[in-house]
Amino acid sequence: MAKIEESIEVAVPVTTAYNQWTQFEEFPRFMEGVERVEQRTPTLTHWVTKTDGVRREFDAVITEQIPDERVAWTTVAGEVRQAGVVTFHHLDVGRTKVMLQFDHDPEGFVDTLGDKLGFVRRQAKGDLERFKTFIESRGIETGEWRGAV
Repeated sequence: MAKIEESIEVAVPVTTAYNQWTQFEEFPRFMEGVERVEQRTPTLTHWVTKTDGVRREFDAVITEQIPDERVAWTTVAGEVRQAGVVTFHHLDVGRTKVMLQFDHDPEGFVDTLGDKLGFVRRQAKGDLERFKTFIESRGIETGEWRGAV
């Protein structure tokens, strides 16, 4: 398993950043390689990704969700093995630190090589940068889910 840790500061309140992150079906708007996310139940999502021409499908379950604090997940079925957490930290008025931490299991030679060359880390960093641009340009979230898991 490879461990990835990245963070970014965004110029929106914690609640806005958190609420947007709970809108999983919007992830393709800022996550590279994510073609589609379907919210099947409050805790189950189905993902379709395409990276370097390789299409993968998998299910992920939310294992912990605390409003304005954290969302944790793990994959449960499909071609990707991953578990992680994103946390939200109040910095000052209207500013939030978003921290992404996850473990993933590279599959096969190409994934292992890509991981060793830092592709996964750069993609995670890029996804956070695109999230920042997305939420700051909107100023408000596209929706919210305030339930706890």
